[in-house]
Amino acid sequence: MTRLYLYTFILFLFIAAQGYGQLDNRIIKELKAKRIDTPVKIDGKLDEAAWKTADTANEFVEFRPGFGDPEPKGQETEVKVLYDDNALYVGAYLRNEPPNKIFKELTSRDNFGSSDVFGLTINPNNDGQNEFMFLVSAAGVQIDAQISPANGDDFSWNEVWFSKVSIEENGWYVEMKLPFSALRFTKEDDYVWGVNFFRNIEERQELYSWNPIDKTKGNSSLYTGILTGIKNINPPVRLSFLPFVSAIYDNLADPNTKFNFGMDLKYGITDNFTLFATLIPDFSQAGFDNLVLNLGPFEQRYKEQRQFFIEGADLLNKGNLFFSRRIGSRPTKYGDVYEIADENKNLEVIDNPHEVDVINAIKVTGRTKKGLGLALLNAVTKKAEATLKDIETGEKLHVVTEPLANYSVFVIDQEFNKNSSVGLTNTNVIREGDFRDANVTALLFNLTTRANSYRLSGNGSMSVVRENGINTKGFASNLGFSKIKGNFRFNVNHNFSDAHYDKNDLGFQRRDNYNNIFSRVNYQIFEPTKHFNSFNVGLFYGYFRRFEPSVYTGTYLRLYMNATTTKQLNFNISAGTNIGQRKDFFEPRTEGRFWVKNPTAEFEGGFSTDRRKKFAVDFGGGLESMIDDPQFGFSFGITPRYRFNDRVQIQYSFSFDKMLNEYGYVNTLADGSIIFGTREVNEIVNGISGKYSFNDRMSLVLAFRHYWSPVKYNDQFYKLEENGELADSEYWANHNINFNSWNIDLRYIWEVTRGSQIMALYRNSILGFDDNPDRNFQENLSNLFDQPIGHMVSVKFIYFLDYNNIRGWFKGNK
Repeated sequence: MTRLYLYTFILFLFIAAQGYGQLDNRIIKELKAKRIDTPVKIDGKLDEAAWKTADTANEFVEFRPGFGDPEPKGQETEVKVLYDDNALYVGAYLRNEPPNKIFKELTSRDNFGSSDVFGLTINPNNDGQNEFMFLVSAAGVQIDAQISPANGDDFSWNEVWFSKVSIEENGWYVEMKLPFSALRFTKEDDYVWGVNFFRNIEERQELYSWNPIDKTKGNSSLYTGILTGIKNINPPVRLSFLPFVSAIYDNLADPNTKFNFGMDLKYGITDNFTLFATLIPDFSQAGFDNLVLNLGPFEQRYKEQRQFFIEGADLLNKGNLFFSRRIGSRPTKYGDVYEIADENKNLEVIDNPHEVDVINAIKVTGRTKKGLGLALLNAVTKKAEATLKDIETGEKLHVVTEPLANYSVFVIDQEFNKNSSVGLTNTNVIREGDFRDANVTALLFNLTTRANSYRLSGNGSMSVVRENGINTKGFASNLGFSKIKGNFRFNVNHNFSDAHYDKNDLGFQRRDNYNNIFSRVNYQIFEPTKHFNSFNVGLFYGYFRRFEPSVYTGTYLRLYMNATTTKQLNFNISAGTNIGQRKDFFEPRTEGRFWVKNPTAEFEGGFSTDRRKKFAVDFGGGLESMIDDPQFGFSFGITPRYRFNDRVQIQYSFSFDKMLNEYGYVNTLADGSIIFGTREVNEIVNGISGKYSFNDRMSLVLAFRHYWSPVKYNDQFYKLEENGELADSEYWANHNINFNSWNIDLRYIWEVTRGSQIMALYRNSILGFDDNPDRNFQENLSNLFDQPIGHMVSVKFIYFLDYNNIRGWFKGNK
């Protein structure tokens, strides 16, 4: 393995040397900003005299689906930039003939919908890697994001800025005010910022940029123009407060009603580093999880729903060691409580919290002008206790399931050459007392040739877990080599983990003890053809081994294709198969034991109609069959949506998955025998979502989901033999399952002023779990509504306070 890494590294250095000899022939346009003494009014009119004398950015070129073509006649774009001591002002006129073809669907913030859009990316460090994006739709909806090559567009990032649009006879206007507090820059005499302007014409499904972008290599951040003319400004004090008050009623909680007072804080420690803090946090309005029945050996992963942990987490995610859902998740010894009750029949569980409360959390992130990035997160969670009761005496027993705990993440990352980086990530969990502690450290690198043709990336990671007074160390690594330029591309990856590597205390890891090689080749187009706007076809190959002992576990091959036609129809198909039998060391749930599986063949496909239309639909389906075995499955799903007008849209989704004669683990007996069974598994999901937008700041949103999974086992069970084969067994028990998850969210959001919000949420939820899978749909619903129904009402008011405005209030009183 070490020799493989060394050879790959030497090969990359040779290719890199060729790349660095190439000339940089990028086009770099320049726009000069004009200084003003009096702020312009943000009304979307551009009628102040300052706009008329400012320099103009124009002659936009196509970025998608075409490549470098000029704007069509009658749809030209003009952009101007002004500034004063406090803010940057951007004004744009977007010609659009005829004007009735301007798409302007009202959506919630950061949601494009079906709209024409104008905006810009701005990079005060001009480092080719880290940008801020500010967009406005023709309906006036704001969209903002942080952009980095490693993490793409992070739309969870939100800042307070101001915009207005107006539509006239032959097009539309955009006016934006970007306070300097929304940016990150150091003090200089004369600023040169990277900038690019973008325009999406929804009716034509075309995206244009001011500075040309070569999408055949590198990333779009490398192709910015420059904004000059900004002088004699000082980075402002970046300090804002978000105090909040909330009231929550939950009929299943004890007590039923809670009142919360707390505050989030954002402070610019330096010109480029920002501290975020949530004091007495309230996550009551986080979205619900799409729960599923998990019959497999691996933990189910659900996405983060809490805004504090989502926003600005790009640096914290370096190395893929940080999974924020671990903070405030299920207590470490949650399951031990039920084992205690099983061992002592006199005890019953009367309270066992399934989540740990977060006391507070802070994070610091930023990057210097020389490319040095630093990120730190620290969170503290409360102690959690379960309560058991002695049935005979009434005496209560309290069991600590999670002690007071501290979670921390530290990242240092140095970027260079505008396309490469090296870094270190460390995560650490310390729990009070004799509970488990954990530490994971990773070294990372991402090296790209100057011509943006080839990339070598990887990491090496070590974990140390201390439990029961014993330290256990593990190691994992990843090395990848890719061609990232041109129509034809490829990558080769080697992934490794020993049997002791464990990052799950603050990361997410499904398996360890592997030694795998992956490769992929694909061909894609960058300019439209007669029939396609985009087309991508590729082949994936995976070779899998277990590290300890070194055992071959399988080979997998998949062919895939996705395309978008000139009529905006989207297609995707894929077909994959395992080559020969494989050994599954995870399904038996016992270390060292494996199950020999026959190969399976899979086929998936789907299509989507033109989303510009009022009515659009997505459809997908698949087939799966195990060769020389009766296991067979199929799935299909359909999602129609209808946009009544620019304010109202509704969407229905339905999916059905069925597996017949599916093999799976059932039980491990007292004598160590491992029992498998065959089962019929069904998954039926119904969902409805809808929104009504009163304007660009106020909306009413509905989200409904019913998940139903009945599982019925066949009468014949099997014993797993030492050689991995299954033999008939006389074992029998009722392992049938009927699982339901029902959720309704009705959410009202009103952004009273920029940054200040009133949010009201009503949630209806039911969980059902029994062993009768034979009910029909109507009988199942009737039984589900006999279960306890959760009703939760939450009202939250957040008020945005900017330090610079507060200071102005006091100055005004003097």
